[in-house]
Amino acid sequence: MRFTPGIQPPLEQVRPIQWFVFDEAKLLVKTVEGGCALPQGGEIGVNPLEPKRKLFFGVMGKQHCYAARLHGSGPLPAGLAWVDLRALPGVIGEELFWVAGRANHLLDWDQAHQYCGRCGRATLDKSDERAKICPGCGLLNHPRLSPAVIVAVIRGDQILLARNKRFRTPVFSVLAGFVEPGETLEACVRREIREEVGLEVKNIRYFGSQPWPFPNSLMAAFVADYAGGQIAVDNVELLQADWFRPHALPAIPSKISIARQMIDWFAGTPDGALPAVWPGPKGPY
Repeated sequence: MRFTPGIQPPLEQVRPIQWFVFDEAKLLVKTVEGGCALPQGGEIGVNPLEPKRKLFFGVMGKQHCYAARLHGSGPLPAGLAWVDLRALPGVIGEELFWVAGRANHLLDWDQAHQYCGRCGRATLDKSDERAKICPGCGLLNHPRLSPAVIVAVIRGDQILLARNKRFRTPVFSVLAGFVEPGETLEACVRREIREEVGLEVKNIRYFGSQPWPFPNSLMAAFVADYAGGQIAVDNVELLQADWFRPHALPAIPSKISIARQMIDWFAGTPDGALPAVWPGPKGPY
């Protein structure tokens, strides 16, 4: 079902509403026979499901999409539950996951920019673009992206994988880190690998990109060749790191992430040839 981003809600609500209701990084779902679905129409807006903040963010099929947070944190009515956003692909499908990710990103930005960071006045929504404007000093704030690199380091027929302290499950993945001000993406690749595992890399080449809505990252993926050094885990972000061959991979991330897609690429292309055009993540995000 195609999703089309939007800024201004309709003057007359003639289409059905699809709700994306969040409690931090948890999405509200309703249990239906054989699985889960998202609340629609009048299922939100009645006590105790009264939106505290809501915003229109686009159209999916014939439905107007709204992101919202609820007043209070009391018990939910029967048939409703909170599901962690990371578990959504297996609950509502990959397509809706990317739409939900967009909703979570925009809702987080909307809540964080209710007031001007320069003069403190309440901000207003711009009518012609997704932005907050201060009626006092004119400061303009658009939804923010936090660029990060994610890197598959290759040494012959081996790939470097590591366990991060922040991982909720004991999986190994390729290394990643946020870009610093004044830093190119390639310089960030070298710095992150050097800081986290003490290795040097060369022949850095672009793989693809993916939005990552936890809450507002943009992942730029690269492949790099090992250039020297011995693994020395920083013990700050990482618990363990090692080289792995395609036939002996440890537990790895889910297929929804570009990290998994890079590992799958490595395991399936022993000659190291990159795809001419990486198709990117599925879905409308």
